[in-house]
Amino acid sequence: MEAISISQLSEHIQEVLEKELQPLMWVIGEFADFRQAPQGHVYFELVEKQGNQIAAKIRATIWQYTYRTVAGKFEALTGTSLKNGMKVLAQVSVNFHPVFGLSLNVKDIDPSFSLGERARVRQETIDRLTSEGSFGKNASLPLPAVIQRFAIISSPSAAGYGDFVNQLENNPQGYRLYHKLFPSLMQGNEAVDSLLSAFDQVEKAAQRLQLEGVVLIRGGGAQLDLDCFDDYRLGVRIANFPLPVFTGIGHERDETIADLLAHTRLKTPTAVAEFMLSSFREFEELVNTCSQRLDWITRGRFKEEEGKIQECALQLKGFTKMWISKEREALTVYPSRVLQAGKNLLKVEKNSQAQLEVLLKKEVSQVLDAQHERVVQLEYRCNQADPATVLRKGYTRSEIKGKPIQEQTVQVGESMTTYTYQQKISSTITSIEKK
Repeated sequence: MEAISISQLSEHIQEVLEKELQPLMWVIGEFADFRQAPQGHVYFELVEKQGNQIAAKIRATIWQYTYRTVAGKFEALTGTSLKNGMKVLAQVSVNFHPVFGLSLNVKDIDPSFSLGERARVRQETIDRLTSEGSFGKNASLPLPAVIQRFAIISSPSAAGYGDFVNQLENNPQGYRLYHKLFPSLMQGNEAVDSLLSAFDQVEKAAQRLQLEGVVLIRGGGAQLDLDCFDDYRLGVRIANFPLPVFTGIGHERDETIADLLAHTRLKTPTAVAEFMLSSFREFEELVNTCSQRLDWITRGRFKEEEGKIQECALQLKGFTKMWISKEREALTVYPSRVLQAGKNLLKVEKNSQAQLEVLLKKEVSQVLDAQHERVVQLEYRCNQADPATVLRKGYTRSEIKGKPIQEQTVQVGESMTTYTYQQKISSTITSIEKK
């Protein structure tokens, strides 16, 4: 066989390609090493992968004029620009150069294929997570009555993060929440690894910072820019995360897999902030309701006990008068009886006088002791009911202009009078702390 030159072989290859291949062909591939030259041309490789391994690749080019048209149409329909790692359906012509070898010249890119491919991959991910029982795991974690300490995973420069913090820190009620940012990329090929790293950092710091939840916020964007939130690994991490995860990734139309697996999904970052603040408002309303109910019950109990004290005082007063009257009557009767008995006894038996005298003293003493004990007990009960007894124990009563402070609105600078058991103290209010 006669040998031929390399240039002849190159010409032969080019002739075969031009003869056997169509002028334009549609091919499926993934952008790799995607870069734009200063002149506006775009150079990259179209790659076919099997798993994580590259099965085939061909150099490709989109010339400046074509790139402006193709990229503009693609971004208008998908909401995102052409970028590295994106899988596309491209219309190409095959070129062979004696020096630079085989390459592809891209003439057009079908945006609908990229959207459809994204939907297919997303559904496969949802089916896999469903079969593994991931849905509902994070949502089953209990929430505290008021979420006060949480981590934020977001990009520091994201508008959604700024809106979230502004809504949180400038709330009209003045609620204060602890939050710490764990920065992460929120789009692009490295976003998933960055998000997973941020979740790992949050979990390590959770106990030290006493975190009660994680907020994942972005603030909307193009559909293809949200691909990282449809990633299987991120979905598994959210589903099995030990703290409740709250998402405010995009708008109502953008529901990602991360949203579906989170404990609570809200539309926007500001909606997440409002959700956090609402727990404070609900808890404050509950406390106010309980406080009012406790005040009502306490007032009722005081009124009830005051009535009992007055009733006991009246009963004690009546009983005391009756007892004194009875004892006076008894005292007027006893001497005549004793005198008559003494006379009779003196007549009958003079020697028994001493014994009768002892018996009489003993009987009178027992009666007086018993009645004295009853008086002591009644006196003790009266003392216990006396407001002075409460003051003696260390309690105080404060008034402003003669009225108890709990019955009026107290202002800084007002004069207040405080009564203790032995003192009357006048003071000026310099600060008021609400509890």
